Amino acid sequence: MASPAIDDYLKTIYHHTEWQDDRITPSQLAGVLGLAPSSVTEMVQKLAAQGLVTHRPYGPISLTPAGELRAAAIIRRHRLVETWLVRDFGYTWDEVHDEADVLEHAVSDRLLAGIDAHLGHPGFDPHGDAIPDAAGRVHRERFVQLGQAPRGHRGRVLRVSDRDPGLLRALEDAGVRIGREVRVVDPLTLMFETAEAVALPEAALDAVWLTA
Repeated sequence: MASPAIDDYLKTIYHHTEWQDDRITPSQLAGVLGLAPSSVTEMVQKLAAQGLVTHRPYGPISLTPAGELRAAAIIRRHRLVETWLVRDFGYTWDEVHDEADVLEHAVSDRLLAGIDAHLGHPGFDPHGDAIPDAAGRVHRERFVQLGQAPRGHRGRVLRVSDRDPGLLRALEDAGVRIGREVRVVDPLTLMFETAEAVALPEAALDAVWLTA
């Protein structure tokens, strides 16, 4: 049954473990969604009854295979829409998330397939997040979070979190973009291939991922 509320829960649970292995807890889910813990508990019980998640009281939440497939489908819609808005309508990477949150529920399957074909079946969105294919499959390179990267580490900027638009603007101003080759001088200083060193805000430590 189509439900934007259910899709938002599944999308959040899916996204939580894309770039790290710890499963999301009910309190974390409530924090991300901005909802009361009691409301989250009630919805998680409904999702479990529908076979979309597994959950023990006060324990972490996992998607079932059916839940993961549905979550991947809505993630696919969201990220294709983001990519479309950036490539064809001139949106910047700090503007597309909220717009895609609205459009992902309105775009038909036929239009989505047309967008995908028009864009050349992209594998990644403007922030470097993998776009699942129609079967829910994704491909990700090995990665390291900037805050965990050793001094001297060389790699490409693989992904930047879209959670903070202000940070995205700051990183763009610093020259950070997906696919750019960098060397870690220290945790908050990157050297680009042009031998230009740039200082990053502290929030970048938890928001930027490099190829491992």
